Amino acid sequence: MTEIEPVYGAGTLLLIAAAAVAVLLFLIIRLKLHAFPALVLVSLLTAVAAGIPVADIPDALMTGFSGTLGSVALLVGFGVMVGRLLETTGGAQVLADTLIARFGEKHAPLALGVAALIFGFPIFFDAGLVVFLPIIFTVARRFGGGILRYGLPTAGAFAVMHAVVPPHPGPVAAANLMDGNIGLTLLMGIPVAVAAWFLGVYYVARYLGNRYRIDATDAVFGRMNGGRDQSAEGGSAGGGTTATATQAPPRFGTVLFILLLPLVLISLNTVVDTLIQAGTIAEEADWASTLILIGQTPIALLITVLVALAVLSRGRFSMGQATSLLDDALGPICSIILITGAGGMFGGVLRASGIGTALTGALSDLGLPILLQAFFIATVLRVAQGSATVALTTTAGLISAQVAAEGLSDVKITLLVFAVAAGATVLSHVNDSGFWLVSRFFGMDVKTTLKTWTVLETTLGLAIFLLAALLWLVTG
Repeated sequence: MTEIEPVYGAGTLLLIAAAAVAVLLFLIIRLKLHAFPALVLVSLLTAVAAGIPVADIPDALMTGFSGTLGSVALLVGFGVMVGRLLETTGGAQVLADTLIARFGEKHAPLALGVAALIFGFPIFFDAGLVVFLPIIFTVARRFGGGILRYGLPTAGAFAVMHAVVPPHPGPVAAANLMDGNIGLTLLMGIPVAVAAWFLGVYYVARYLGNRYRIDATDAVFGRMNGGRDQSAEGGSAGGGTTATATQAPPRFGTVLFILLLPLVLISLNTVVDTLIQAGTIAEEADWASTLILIGQTPIALLITVLVALAVLSRGRFSMGQATSLLDDALGPICSIILITGAGGMFGGVLRASGIGTALTGALSDLGLPILLQAFFIATVLRVAQGSATVALTTTAGLISAQVAAEGLSDVKITLLVFAVAAGATVLSHVNDSGFWLVSRFFGMDVKTTLKTWTVLETTLGLAIFLLAALLWLVTG
């Protein structure tokens, strides 16, 4: 559904959005209502209050819901299948053992975060997180300290790469809208992302992980097997376990191949698409179209599931047992998918209400330095409607005329991209589908997610902005 002409002014719409968030938190935290019906109910009430025509309300609700499910359900489903296969065959343990051997047990969170920074270059936040989930779970179960000690640094690494570094869509769109240089954004984005992760994620995550302990059995993989270490148990896949005690676990190279396969396929998609846009490759080339198809994230993960089944099942379990195993994997994530879709519904209603148009009109003449203006506008839009990508692209489009008028250099435009990305990262909360994805994957309630993930996203965004501001001063 397209955005309607705002019925109310920006101030009124902001009050409606704030009231909606307050009601949602009251329903979930105080009344203990399940998040899925709570999100749908508040989305409906918000649509009515914001003045969306009654005939258009069902479309507004379903557009946000189905749009989010379309991008999340396949990724989560296929990703959890791969993770389940790696976990039950001992593959996740092999990878965890190798990482710990290289970095040491004390630096296990650092090892996972560095790995996520590398793997996060071509892969989106949600896809990367579901692929890494079994490794996070295995390390947490082995060394203790709670799932957040290992999960927050990893999720934060995927988040910063998704926000700052091309070929992710947010920074690419922002750079294009402001006539920036994509290559320069990439070259500067990598060191900025790594530095922001250390400053805004790693050390903060260590503190949050120690303060808020979520047992590994409460996370999604813990609920799949009741916390048992299946790589050390016998049993039948039909009973929710797979006999691996008498079988050697897969080799480290095999596990790494399975994890890298979707990343390579997705990277090929990105490279070929970029070359087509640049005119280097003909758009009608069949081989290029094939690579683009198999590099689409859901297709890449589907291929990975099939390859993992073929490679990991050999000598360990039959295809019938594998089917039961994957059924067990899908059950616990139904709630995750529905809640994430409902979170997308809530954000979609806020966008359809015209809040973006009203806010951009009200914020266009702030009289602030352009770097601070970019950060502030993106922050307000992020908080108001939830989507980081919408906040990023809307802000970049809003300030693009001013950027052109000031004749800024490519370096300055790149720093503006980072400032916008910073504002679009902070204060993830209940109208952000990613908030619900992290909450349910790590077994957190809403209050704990606000105290951990919301704080972490905010410190990450502030770190990105601080680095952009310092570089702005240094470059004159």
